[in-house]
Amino acid sequence: MSGPRGRLSALQRWYERSGRELPWRGERDPYRVWLREIMLQQTTVTAVVPYFQRFITAFPTVQSLAAADEMAVLRLWEGLGYYSRARNLHRAARQIVSELSEQFPSDAVALEALPGVGRYTAGAIASFAFDQRAAIIEANTLRLHARLIGYVGDPRSKDGQAELWSSAAEFVNAATPEFGPGAINQALMDLGATVCTPQSPRCPECPLQKWCVAFQAGQQNEIPRPVVRPVITEVTEATVAIHRRGEFLLRQRAPGERWAGLWDFPRYPVDDDAGVVGTIADGVRAQTGLTIALGDEIATFKHGVTRYRITLRCFAASVEKGRLHRDDSLRWVAPRDFPQFPLSVTGRKFAQRLTNPGLFDRLL
Repeated sequence: MSGPRGRLSALQRWYERSGRELPWRGERDPYRVWLREIMLQQTTVTAVVPYFQRFITAFPTVQSLAAADEMAVLRLWEGLGYYSRARNLHRAARQIVSELSEQFPSDAVALEALPGVGRYTAGAIASFAFDQRAAIIEANTLRLHARLIGYVGDPRSKDGQAELWSSAAEFVNAATPEFGPGAINQALMDLGATVCTPQSPRCPECPLQKWCVAFQAGQQNEIPRPVVRPVITEVTEATVAIHRRGEFLLRQRAPGERWAGLWDFPRYPVDDDAGVVGTIADGVRAQTGLTIALGDEIATFKHGVTRYRITLRCFAASVEKGRLHRDDSLRWVAPRDFPQFPLSVTGRKFAQRLTNPGLFDRLL
């Protein structure tokens, strides 16, 4: 058998024998499919599994997610990164409950109208949950289809995307009752993840080898064209744990800021060549209304965010004078209550340092 049917049969045989054993394989509940696909955006399967399980336990239905407080949603998402995904999940759940009679749309076009649902996620939900003939392109299938059709241009360009989505559509449009669109899409993702890998693809094991233009041309290591990596910028920031009568000041990060919606200790960019003490003191005074006495530097953390490599210097401080601005984004919190607040990863590390009994006693 040759042509589309032949390669589909070869893919099906491989998938039945070698597809990944994922905890959600065969899942048809659109809520669970949607949740896992949002979590999997720019995140590995290994990292997602425990978050998915905790999230489903806390919010087993779209109704329970819609009814939840955003802070509870962000707290469960903490550490998974790209927090706009969690906020969009919450918004979309409320839209489904309030505007769509608690029913997920079944076609990709309608699904894309939900907050945070792009073309890939819409195709994933439509194919996995409703077995619609909806194609998907994500990291693994982008690489796979680029090699299959021998696309030497930029696969992320407008023209490149059109070519790859067309290739993906050919597969799902050839679906059969025995090998439906959802299974086809999962098989292609599994093949890309385990065989058609970024480096040293295992071409002898690939069921689609005879249809692969890149393999026939010996270009499987050159296709797809690599992503141009952004230049990494070194940044220094300072964060301060301001304590007063056994509590510390937390601030909820505003819309438009990094980690919007999460809570954090007041944090400011600093210049290593400038006076750190004055920068922090001025920042705190303008943001909170408090005049502080800066204390010890407790810790230094290094972390990366998109194209930035951040050195975070962590200080303690006490209040000298002033009255805290009346602002819902500012709150005094006892260390025992830190677990109730969704914090940035470095904010959580700092909070854990502050709950050390010896350090806490010294600060107070």
